[in-house]
Amino acid sequence: MERKVDVLNEELLSDEEFDEMERELTEDDFADGRKAEDGPGIYELLEQEIMESLELSEPEKAKRLSKLLSIKDKKVNIMLTGSTGSGKSSTINALFDMEVAKVGVGVDPETDKISKFELGNLTIWDTPGLGDGIENDREIAASIIKKLNEVDEEGNPVIDMVIVVMDSSSKDLGTSYDIINNVLVPCLGKEAEKRVLIALNQADIAMKGKHWDEAKNEPDAVLQEFLKKKAKSVQDRIFGSTGLSITPICYCAGYKEEGGDQRKPYNLTKLLYYIVQAIPKEKRLALADHINDDEDNWMYDDAEADYRGGMNRSFGDAVGDGIIDGMETGTELGEEILGLPGMIIGGIIGAAVGGIKGVFEGIFA
Repeated sequence: MERKVDVLNEELLSDEEFDEMERELTEDDFADGRKAEDGPGIYELLEQEIMESLELSEPEKAKRLSKLLSIKDKKVNIMLTGSTGSGKSSTINALFDMEVAKVGVGVDPETDKISKFELGNLTIWDTPGLGDGIENDREIAASIIKKLNEVDEEGNPVIDMVIVVMDSSSKDLGTSYDIINNVLVPCLGKEAEKRVLIALNQADIAMKGKHWDEAKNEPDAVLQEFLKKKAKSVQDRIFGSTGLSITPICYCAGYKEEGGDQRKPYNLTKLLYYIVQAIPKEKRLALADHINDDEDNWMYDDAEADYRGGMNRSFGDAVGDGIIDGMETGTELGEEILGLPGMIIGGIIGAAVGGIKGVFEGIFA
């Protein structure tokens, strides 16, 4: 699948003053990886809410703004790996707004095979497809090992989590098991249980396209049982080799069939929920500005849990822990939106309640 990126074409203007003004506007609007027409982002809206609050004293406003600035600088790094054809690119595009991603590669020779997508404070590291040759796989593994061992200025690992994308329709998952058993777990140790997510893509064709309900965009009872057994088999095999219990998520990222219609994603909400859960609380808001705003991507899931509500509370915890002293965990930030609120218990919100709600309203309706 072709990766979607935004390209900004600058024109040379005769009016230097206007050219400078245009350049400054462009830098401001695109600095955090959002499209200019999207308007303020999450951090800007929270800042506005604090500043316009009629309930907070000036010292309290200053205190909360200081905390907001500290979490605004937190960066999230997600690595994707998997076999060729597993659907890593379609997964990235379905989850996040890749139209505004800045594209690059690793700066070191050892990591120059890994593609880098920057969305403000969210960076996605996409490794090449595995399974195209032993030597090629060794080079990719070396790049992954180097990246997983990088630390930031505070000594913390750069990579927050790794998503291993597998093809649920394939019987041969040996290459993926090799990268998990011989690279990810040795590098991450027991941390792999909470920093590695197994994503079983292409659930719709897991039984050669049979037993998929096109009208409801979901598996029928037969395919549901097959997918449960598939996930359990993968989980058991990883546990048997590593002693770690990692629960796979079955989903369909959505894709366009050649000469056919666009397939709609399934269980993408569940996948995103588990991604959010794996990210440290203080970093979660970095995801909020860059979720794909295509409503169809979030309409269909297995309904085994309230994934939207769970994400809502997760983002609520991020705001509560990061900005408000003494705020209880589990606070919900809104009833019909995923991320940020019309109201926060404990009082951070002032007059601009509609602004933050508009960020997510409609996407997860």
